[in-house]
Amino acid sequence: MSVAIYRNPFTFLEVPWYRDCPEADVVITGIPFDMATSGRAGTRSGPGAIRQASANLVWDQPRYPWDFELSDRLRIADAGDVDFPYGEPQAATDAIQAHTRSLLEAGRTVLGFGGDHYVTLPLLREHARTHGPLALLHFDAHTDTDSEGTAFDHGAMFHHAVEEGLLLPEQSVQVGIRTTFSRAAHPFEVLDAAWVNEHSADEVSRRVREILGDRPVYLTFDIDCLDPAYAPGTGTPVAGGLSSDLALRIIRGLVGVDIRGMDVVEVSPAYDHAELTSLAAATLALEMLYTRAAGV
Repeated sequence: MSVAIYRNPFTFLEVPWYRDCPEADVVITGIPFDMATSGRAGTRSGPGAIRQASANLVWDQPRYPWDFELSDRLRIADAGDVDFPYGEPQAATDAIQAHTRSLLEAGRTVLGFGGDHYVTLPLLREHARTHGPLALLHFDAHTDTDSEGTAFDHGAMFHHAVEEGLLLPEQSVQVGIRTTFSRAAHPFEVLDAAWVNEHSADEVSRRVREILGDRPVYLTFDIDCLDPAYAPGTGTPVAGGLSSDLALRIIRGLVGVDIRGMDVVEVSPAYDHAELTSLAAATLALEMLYTRAAGV
């Protein structure tokens, strides 16, 4: 594998294209969609930026602190980006769902790169179709449960997901929240940023595991869960978030959790600096893959 990190890797971690590795266990899928954004736009460029930043991670295998090569336990391929017509959110939604359905029906695990956070809703629909209602593990600064939100709204997906019966609210948890919401009417357990930052990664992971139980899980990571000091390149940054290190260690503590699908979203490269956000997103995605591989 090349270590020429300054050339375009085209695929995440320079893994094969899915067409060349149809037996892959995990398939990377880019979703360059930002038509549901309420803040700063630009997340349509997120998938490419994450892939480009992943070139900095190719040489570091095994990844610290793991003691095995990722490729020894998982076959990973990149399916490129979902294709859809611009300016038509319903057509984009249909394309995302059709693409995801084809991968799940082939027995693959999907790791999606957004795009704004709305893309998690069509991903969830297909995962729930395949696996039944899922527990949600959601890292974010915002709850994204706005009951007044539109059908295409990156702040309302999880309200719609509950309404559609895609999730198990009593076994779902949101981590890193630091914006206003009504706890009395809220369907999910919340470990807000203040609580998370006051506790160790092991304590946070332990509490997350208690809430999720043994249910199948969908893991979604909005990059604005991280403090803007670590991830400035996002549409709705909120001060007071998690550090990259804390987030990585929390994810590392999830080995054995039954994660059926994953995504990393809301990377907006136009607002990034020195690829901080893209590199954080790529590293979080890699950590998710190692966590999955460690449980195989």
